[in-house]
Amino acid sequence: MPLNLPPLASLRIFEAAARLGSYREAAAELNLTPSAISHGIETLQNWVGAPLFRREGRRLVLTETAEDFLPYVSEGLSLIAVGARRVSPLEDDRRVSISAPPTFASQWLVPRLSRFQARHPQVKLLIDTSHRQVVFPLEDVDLAIRMGEGRWAGTDSTLLFRESLVPVASPAHRREIMRDGEVKWTEASIIHLRTASRDWEEWLARQSLVIEPRGQLHVDMISLAIDAAAAGLGIALAREPLCRGDIDAGRVETLGFAPLPIKTGYWAAVPSGREPRRDVKAFLSWVVAEAAADGQPWQHETVPKPKSA
Repeated sequence: MPLNLPPLASLRIFEAAARLGSYREAAAELNLTPSAISHGIETLQNWVGAPLFRREGRRLVLTETAEDFLPYVSEGLSLIAVGARRVSPLEDDRRVSISAPPTFASQWLVPRLSRFQARHPQVKLLIDTSHRQVVFPLEDVDLAIRMGEGRWAGTDSTLLFRESLVPVASPAHRREIMRDGEVKWTEASIIHLRTASRDWEEWLARQSLVIEPRGQLHVDMISLAIDAAAAGLGIALAREPLCRGDIDAGRVETLGFAPLPIKTGYWAAVPSGREPRRDVKAFLSWVVAEAAADGQPWQHETVPKPKSA
């Protein structure tokens, strides 16, 4: 009995529009016209028999039907892409696809990549810095750099380095809020990182401080928090060692507090259950060695997949 499948083109359009939240951005990614995107969505809606999107002001929102349908579409397209890559005689075996958080990629990884390229000039590196956590093996990623405590289902993870929190401000703002070597918190604004919302709470508790800051600013990227601090907008909790370059360059200055070690760190994760390709192993060995040579207070740890995975 033949499979009753919707048009593949309409599934690609739906997945892109749902992931990007925009018909216009989906059109740009797929190199189609906006009218072709609209037609593809209409075709799929007719096939499904229910609306897939609705407008809320300027926002494109998934319907309940679309939210149920999207995981199946995403997984199916990912499996097709991975399968095609593995069986194709044209597969580029010298390509290594890496997923990494944007701040890690820009502040730590990219400045060191020339050393890897000098050793392995034939290896092509693809770096994806989207915020999403990739799913092995359904996405076309060989190795992921992840921030956390090191246990993710379906992965083997090796610690690169742990993090420490240290408050920083611009040199000018530091002069404004420091009196006799102490921070006047009522004259300072606090910059919060939304993706690490408990950082300030943990840091203040460990310092036995209760503060009433003048104002607060919330951002969604570590690099943006540092940029805001460098612009004089307040005090950010920087995460060493990623912030070390900004401190050394004088963009921000510490406020006299010792770095506070925390549980989270950056890990190199690969899919468990199969041997990585030689170039993936070469990159993994290189990035672990780079972290060791960095002189950070890290301890080599390798964490296998959880038993329940």
